[in-house]
Amino acid sequence: MSLRIAIVMDPIANITPYKDTSFALCLEAQRRGYEISYIEMQDLFIDNGIPYALTRSLSVIDRETDFYTLGEQQTQLLGDFDALLMRKDPPVDDQFIYATHIFELAEQYGVVVVNKAQALRDFNEKLFTAYFPDLIPDTLVTRSKTLAKAFHAKHQDIICKPLDGMGGASIFRIKEDANNLGVVIETLTQNGQKLAMFQAYLPAIKDGDKRVLIVNGEVMDYCLARLPQGTETRGNLAAGGIGRPQPISASDRALAEAIAPTLVKHGILFVGLDVIGDRVTEINITSPTCVREIEKASGVNICGKLFDAVAQRVAANQNQ
Repeated sequence: MSLRIAIVMDPIANITPYKDTSFALCLEAQRRGYEISYIEMQDLFIDNGIPYALTRSLSVIDRETDFYTLGEQQTQLLGDFDALLMRKDPPVDDQFIYATHIFELAEQYGVVVVNKAQALRDFNEKLFTAYFPDLIPDTLVTRSKTLAKAFHAKHQDIICKPLDGMGGASIFRIKEDANNLGVVIETLTQNGQKLAMFQAYLPAIKDGDKRVLIVNGEVMDYCLARLPQGTETRGNLAAGGIGRPQPISASDRALAEAIAPTLVKHGILFVGLDVIGDRVTEINITSPTCVREIEKASGVNICGKLFDAVAQRVAANQNQ
């Protein structure tokens, strides 16, 4: 089956091809003979209730320079696509939320949106973990300085982070001495105006912050352990961590398989869990990454598995 694919992403000119998952998806779509249309967030619009986008055809080459070609811009009805891949990186701000409403209009035409528009709105990548309290570290979500300080007093060593960040941005570790705890709380909560997350520090971070991928409910056999460097607490690659592909452990598989049915239930086809030790710290559904590193090490065609699932859903929609 030849599909018409639209991909909404950050500017392609700014990506790093050898490690970019959106680029990997484009390569696989092109290999399958799919028609790819490129869209940026500002290209989406609604005209009298009908979802449209300014699109450009996209072709890609797997190399570090001159790796893409865009066609002339044209206006297309989103309902004319078979599938739409939402690959815009967080933050999930108001513009991101508005885009999901446009995608939901497209879904009314039978377009398969990855991941489903309502799920992108409903499940914040950090708050989603609260649905699985037995699988996560001791976690507090609050805007209260009093509660956050009490949480630190209880655990002595904690991680503080915003709910809308990515790539390890604005994540702080506060140790027993509580140095700068007050200002960190004030900064993350904007003086009590915004919720923030506080988690017990997990010493197992020394063995890596593992990215475990789930495609259409299937747990991938390899993961990527992202190892902090030097005195850094964060393993995120964007924060300087080093990625080490490795076979998934029985413990990691059990965590992922416990979460997978909920993902499938909500139409979430492509997910990246963040796992430290035997605890899940985040459930990333907006724009999961690390595919290229894992595919290279394992030989598993993760993008192919995703497009197989997309094609099945497109066929099911067409048969309705």
